[in-house]
Amino acid sequence: MNFVLNRGGLNAGMTEFQEKLRQQHENSMHQELEKLLSTTKGVEAENSRKDFEGFKHLFHRFLQVKGPSVDWAKINRPPEDSIQPYERIHAKGLPEAIAASLNKLAVVKLNGGLGTSMGCKGPKSLISVRNENTFLDLTVQQIEHLNKTYSADVPLVLMNSFNTDEDTKKILQKYTHHRVKIHTFNQSRYPRINKESLLPVATNMGLIGENGEAWYPPGHGDIYTSFCNSGLLDKLLSEGKEYIFVSNIDNLGATVDLHILNHLMSQPADKRCEFVMEVTDKTRADVKGGTLIQYDNKLRLLEIAQVPKAHVDEFKSVTKFKIFNTNNLWISLPAIKRLHEQNTLDMEIIVNPKTLDGGLNVIQLETAVGAAIKCFDNALGINVPRSRFLPVKTTSDLLLVMSNLYSLEAGSLTMSEKREFPTTPHVKLGSSFTKVQDFLRRFESIPDMLELDHLTVSGDVTFGKQVALKGTVIIIANHGDRIDIPAGAMLENKIVSGNLRILDH
Repeated sequence: MNFVLNRGGLNAGMTEFQEKLRQQHENSMHQELEKLLSTTKGVEAENSRKDFEGFKHLFHRFLQVKGPSVDWAKINRPPEDSIQPYERIHAKGLPEAIAASLNKLAVVKLNGGLGTSMGCKGPKSLISVRNENTFLDLTVQQIEHLNKTYSADVPLVLMNSFNTDEDTKKILQKYTHHRVKIHTFNQSRYPRINKESLLPVATNMGLIGENGEAWYPPGHGDIYTSFCNSGLLDKLLSEGKEYIFVSNIDNLGATVDLHILNHLMSQPADKRCEFVMEVTDKTRADVKGGTLIQYDNKLRLLEIAQVPKAHVDEFKSVTKFKIFNTNNLWISLPAIKRLHEQNTLDMEIIVNPKTLDGGLNVIQLETAVGAAIKCFDNALGINVPRSRFLPVKTTSDLLLVMSNLYSLEAGSLTMSEKREFPTTPHVKLGSSFTKVQDFLRRFESIPDMLELDHLTVSGDVTFGKQVALKGTVIIIANHGDRIDIPAGAMLENKIVSGNLRILDH
């Protein structure tokens, strides 16, 4: 389980011995980092040195802190006006000059993740999700549609990691003739730390062999530093851009919303909102999602990893914390530059324990992009419809977005008008469906799910063509059994178990 540390000054109770020990750890780390840098040269060495400066800062804070990062007694619900309902912002309508606002926007997609959890090699953004279109294809189509419709110039910026950069750049060539300028920059590469010695596990700067496991991209909170270091932030500012819209590339609901953009642009200059976090109502499926709280008179993101054990159930309650962070964020570019230059971006450290293939226990220090909300002026939450949160993390999510529940237009997915109620069905596919290739092999065609509420599938199950699923459907093939749902079958409020094979004769 991840846990979060607070920012420390030296703890009052820290003894002279502890301080010496901390200093030793820090000195040893710095020596090891210098040794690693000596194994490379040129541009790579220069970039790595920049990365290591950020890492040293994080490691220094890690050594100085103790215990949970929040005092539970100081947590308050956000004031009424700090989280606006989307309907109020939408009701304002749009001015005719919305294209002028669009020209001040850039779209940033977080593209550092691999598709390994879905059994795919390479960047997750290159997995096909709908009609052979990948996450990246859909993103480019959305922005191109925006640029054509409003004669605008909204660029797409991809934050890659060392895991995804090469493959992503190869594929970008196919968008050369699309009406979208595409920029990329790389988030930092930090060394994993041996849990016992608190030293890097890397032996050199290479990414090959065992050493490949020695590095990690330090979470999306790294966007501020790496964006500034890349020179791209200054470039966008010089082109007149004022805001970025940041979201995960696997959230298919995260499209540019003109009403939110207009709300940002129509604020008086002295009250300009520097940070908007889109939140949405929590359901029982979202109990682990980060939420917004009022803390020390600032709007702040509270993640489950920050919560003291005794209060975890309270955090998960849908009644006390009613909303969660979608990670769709609108952030002021001049504000990022100011905070970076002042070195006042303060995000809680997430300590993420991992076990390497050889069994070695390591930790990686990470930060989350939304945690910086407390550093920006006039920050705001906007409670958006659930449709703006459509992440594809598993093949269960993939089944939903590939089905007739959604229609696809200009890269955007919208819930079909034929569905009578707006909630998405709850889908739970078993381990036989985890990998995308296995998932695709088990469906001859994607079933009709317009009237589905709940689907659970477990074991060796396949679906024929044109199957319809309605209400609650539970299909369980026990170990050693196989269930083939025949072509054209209509299952409504059914439990199917045992052994059902349709054989050709």
